Amino acid sequence: MDARREAGAARREVATRQHEGEELVVARIDRTYPTDVEDLWDACTDPERIARWFLPVSGDLAQGGHYQLEGNASGTVTRCDRPRGFDATWEFNGQVSWIEVRFAPDGEGARLELTHVAPVIPGFWETYGPSAVGIGWDLGILGLALYLDGAPMAPADVETWSTSDEGREFVAACGHAWGTASEAIGIAPDDAAARAERTIAFYTGDEAG
Repeated sequence: MDARREAGAARREVATRQHEGEELVVARIDRTYPTDVEDLWDACTDPERIARWFLPVSGDLAQGGHYQLEGNASGTVTRCDRPRGFDATWEFNGQVSWIEVRFAPDGEGARLELTHVAPVIPGFWETYGPSAVGIGWDLGILGLALYLDGAPMAPADVETWSTSDEGREFVAACGHAWGTASEAIGIAPDDAAARAERTIAFYTGDEAG
């Protein structure tokens, strides 16, 4: 795998929103895959296929249904519009945020655009910045690419792979890209880079303490 090329295959954007007086941070990532929209929709909504590249998922994936990702987030599907996209709450570690997933034709392939909208958590945001959620999605976006290419990485192996030389290179490239993207919302370059480095260290197992 060319780790830097894979990291560069996705586009990233950071923005902010206001909702009922609360500041929200928006992390958006998209990538185009060599398949069609129906297949991409199915790969992201069929529980059997999701487990091959992301995590085992249980529950009801229809609109209004509740889902649980094994060992990770749970939530409620709030919008389901096949094959254009779906929305859901993302409930993890006592925090509630929101994901918006869209699918669209893109040349000879199909594009996935994922938007994660989360409250700004004081302390955590200043320490890690948007790459805290961004790198996790980068790993999922890569997992989907490998799966659709016929060479999937077992979800259980992702954490170990992230600490390999190849995985470190991928995580670092993604973290730096999120750091650059976060400058668009006014984060100073040195501060954005420092937040990205702390997140990279977390994902690669190099975090102090």
